[in-house]
Amino acid sequence: MTRVLFAVSGSDHWTLADGSRHPCGYWPEELAVPHEVFAAAGFDIMIATPAAAVPTADEAGFTAAMNGGSDEPGIRFRGYLGSIAGQLASPAALEDADPAGYDLLFVPGGHGPMEDLAASKSFGDLVADFTRLGKPVAAVCHGPAALLPAASQDGNWLFDGCRVTGFSNAEEEQVGFADKASWLLEDRLKAAGGLFEHSDSPWTAHVVTDGNLYTGQNPASSLPLAQALVAAVTGHQDA
Repeated sequence: MTRVLFAVSGSDHWTLADGSRHPCGYWPEELAVPHEVFAAAGFDIMIATPAAAVPTADEAGFTAAMNGGSDEPGIRFRGYLGSIAGQLASPAALEDADPAGYDLLFVPGGHGPMEDLAASKSFGDLVADFTRLGKPVAAVCHGPAALLPAASQDGNWLFDGCRVTGFSNAEEEQVGFADKASWLLEDRLKAAGGLFEHSDSPWTAHVVTDGNLYTGQNPASSLPLAQALVAAVTGHQDA
């Protein structure tokens, strides 16, 4: 059975440039949708967080304003997350994860990873171990921030020169945080050596694959990214 390590931020806030804390966590769609896709494919899913902290959903992700003006998606995401409440309430500790026991590493977004995973050397080492073993490493939206601490043996960023995507500067501007953030994900990925790509229009699904690295740009990319991973792991292109 395919085993997925679902690496979720344990932070309930994001520290802005002025030192204030913006309440956040993981983005509901980016956890619920891939989890449901993986579960439907028969994958065994282990949710893990730094120090086994119970993860927090960003309430903004349930609102109609962040879901195309409709209440339905947020209701659906909340319902699915409720169905896996037991898993979310008792995550494993990421620090104890052994990549040999998993086939895939997946990082959902939300601003939470910008606070904890992006600054975690131990998580960077875990990403490097998955890569060394040739196993897929995937992240969506702000999740690619968690890839930043991963270093190669020469000390450079592990994905230097790789094609990558993530939440774009244009999208961060549209949600009102570009001028408040200490740093922007697109800028950091480019500065680290990533060949950053994005869709022609903000909020349009966009998935990029380069070797073992799979990234999605925004919440809309959650479904196609998860489907691409199922196809890659199982060999079924219609996943």
